[in-house]
Amino acid sequence: MPQLLDQLRECLRGRYCLMGLGNTDYGDDGFGVRLAEQLFEAGVADVVVAGANPERYISCAAENVDNLVFLDAVEFEGEPGSVTLLNAEEMTARFPQVSTHKISLGLLAKCAESNGITKAWLLGVQPESIRQGQGLTPTIEKTLAALCDLISDSSRLKQPEEHRTILATAEVNA
Repeated sequence: MPQLLDQLRECLRGRYCLMGLGNTDYGDDGFGVRLAEQLFEAGVADVVVAGANPERYISCAAENVDNLVFLDAVEFEGEPGSVTLLNAEEMTARFPQVSTHKISLGLLAKCAESNGITKAWLLGVQPESIRQGQGLTPTIEKTLAALCDLISDSSRLKQPEEHRTILATAEVNA
C-alpha cells in the first residue's frame, strides 16, 4: 500500500478531478460511484459522480486539470478488493473494449488527454460480485473505506485556493 499511496499522491498533485464510474444496480460495479459520493461528502473537492455515463462529463472534467482519475471497478484478475493504478497507456492496452459505461476506459483516457495537458489515470478495484440488485460486498466496502481515507488525507495537503468543486450526478436511466 505504501507504493500505491505514493502513486496516488502524484495523481493528486496540482489541479485534479476524481470521476466515479459504474452502475450501482450491479453490486460492486457501483464502487466508483460510491467512492466518489463518499469523497464528496468528506469534503474532497473536484469530484464528479458520472455513473454509467462518463462521456457526458469527460470534456468538462478534463478541462483545466493536470490529472483526471477515474474511480471504477475493473476486472484485472486480482483478488477481490485489490487495487490497481493505471496510466492512460495501460488503460488503453488493458481495457480497449466497450464496458458497462458504453465507452471503453481506454477511449475515455484518450479523450481526457486530447487537450495535451491532462493526464488520465484509473484507480481500479477488483470486484467480487456484479450481480444485479446487490449492493457493494463487504470486501469492496472495506477497500472503499480505506481508499476514501487515503484520498481524503492526501487531498487535505492541497491549498484551498487550488480546488474547485464539481458534482455532477448522472441520470440513472438516460
